[in-house]
Parts: sequence; C-alpha cells; structure tokens
Amino acid sequence: MKMLKDDERLDYLLGEPLRIIQSPSVFSFSLDAVLLAKFVYVPIQKGNLVDLCAGNGVIPLLLSRRTKGHIHGVEIQERLHDMAERSVQYNNLSEQITMHHEDLNKILPVLGHDKYDVVTCNPPYFLTPAKEIQNDNEHYAIARHEIMCTLEDVVRVSSQLLKQGGKAAFVHRPGRLLDILTLMRKYRIEPKRLQFVYPKAGREANTILVEGIKGGSPDLKLLPPLVVYQDNNEYTDELKKMIDGE
Repeated sequence: MKMLKDDERLDYLLGEPLRIIQSPSVFSFSLDAVLLAKFVYVPIQKGNLVDLCAGNGVIPLLLSRRTKGHIHGVEIQERLHDMAERSVQYNNLSEQITMHHEDLNKILPVLGHDKYDVVTCNPPYFLTPAKEIQNDNEHYAIARHEIMCTLEDVVRVSSQLLKQGGKAAFVHRPGRLLDILTLMRKYRIEPKRLQFVYPKAGREANTILVEGIKGGSPDLKLLPPLVVYQDNNEYTDELKKMIDGE
C-alpha cells in the first residue's frame, strides 16, 4: 500500500513519537482531540475502547500510548478512514487498533452492545447550517457540523456500546454544555468529571472536557481550569505536562 497520496504529509503527534498522515484538503486533527485523549480514563493493561468520529485516527493513536487494550476507531468519511488505516500501519499498531469505515449510527451490529470499557468522541461541534453557509469543502463541513450525526446520536451510541460502569468522554464547546450533560443523563451516562479549557488566562473558556460513567451515581467533580497559552503564545506549563503525560 502506498503510504502517502496526493498532497498528504507525515506529521508528528504532540508529545509522542508517533506519526500521523494529514492533508490540507481534509480536516486535520486539533488540540481538542489531543486534550481528550489525555483527559479520558483508560485501563492500562487490558480493555476494549472505541473512538467515534475518529477522523484520521488521532485519538486511537494517542490512546495506544496509554493502554494495551484494543482500540476501535469509527469514521464515516472514506478519505479520513483511509488515512487513519495507513497511519495505524505506519506506526505498526494494526494488532492494537482496528479502524471501521462506518456510520456510527450503524456500528452496533459490527461492534456489539454493552461490551466496551471506554468510548471517546470529538464530535462535530456545530448544528447543521443552511446549505448556503456550509463550508465548500465537504470534508470540513462533515467534521464541523452535525450533518452525518447529531450530539444525541453520539451520546446514545456511546451508551449502547458501554458496559455497565464503563466510561464515556467527550470534548465540545461550552455553549453546548447543558445539551451534553442533559443527553448524558438521558442515556444513563452520569457526568463525573468536567474541565473547562481556556485559550489564555482571563479569556472565556472555549472548550470543555467531560467524562461520565454508565449507570454511575450523581457526583460531578469540577476539575481545575486548564489554560493553553501564556501571554507569549507558548504553551503553559500545565498544558505541557498534560501533553507529555506527566
């Protein structure tokens, strides 16, 4: 299999020796995905994990550095799935990571119900806009907007995949906080950990990280805020520690 195609390149993952295939013509991974992969609880020695809306495979790749469990990635876009497959092969992780080219709403017959210890998702953040204001690039539009799946789809499927006591973790925008917490409770994923991420000190939060337990009891912990950049636009020490896994 040809490793790189067209305008693709090999990039390093933040804080890791892994490489990932990316292209400027499709949606590349963001810091949000890295933060989610570092934030979520994972079993170290064994377990089964699923990443929904996996894109080019950034979260499965990062999770492989934290767990020996098997990781499934689910991505609906063929181009991104293909890039993820090749990144997995490049990093010699084919025995640990399985990528599925599938609609997450149709993945249950493939993966099965109530089997997984952890489900993660960096979903589309924005409600589907009118066609005239959607991004001209189909890859960007699907990654950013709820065109192929909604937030409710993501939370419902996560709950169906999880075993009792399994954990789901999501990254999203603060404006959807009430939506995501309400949906988590609706589908029996009790929110347990919540962290606000700020671009700089003194700014409004622009990202939330939330983790819940299927069938868990109410007890939400608000973690210390995470600030990404110093005034000089370099990463803060706390962000560096999170990325480096300290």
